[in-house]
Amino acid sequence: MRFEDVYGRFRVGRLGCEDAADFLGVSVSTFRRYRRRYEEEGVAGLYDRRLGRLSARRAPADEVMQVLELFETRYWDFTVKHFHEKLVSEHGVGRSYSWTKNTLQAAGKVRKAKRRGAHRRRRPRRPMVGRCCTRTAPATSGWRAKSGI
Repeated sequence: MRFEDVYGRFRVGRLGCEDAADFLGVSVSTFRRYRRRYEEEGVAGLYDRRLGRLSARRAPADEVMQVLELFETRYWDFTVKHFHEKLVSEHGVGRSYSWTKNTLQAAGKVRKAKRRGAHRRRRPRRPMVGRCCTRTAPATSGWRAKSGI
């Protein structure tokens, strides 16, 4: 249900604050926050304000360019793992291995590894006769009492 419909019912008095929050699937305090924004700004106040913003944890562009340039010029024949070790030890780059790998993959410098084969995946164990029978049998059955389990 859309916020405007729930808010209309709330304004008329057919819904309480808790019921309106339940309809929307949010907490009561979030509904109050939405309600205040809707009354002040209209529908535009309901949009997510985080959209369109850059992450504060995003790497600076010059650091990304430095990493790509080092890989292209000096370490072109290194694997990603060895290249990352050199970045940390000799160049002082404090990013993670995953960041290094993802940056090189996004720039097209290295290819993603192929998926591993099906023989490496675990499969559920085959059910065996008599397994877990003490947990599945009801306590009132006669054989548990006779066997001493």
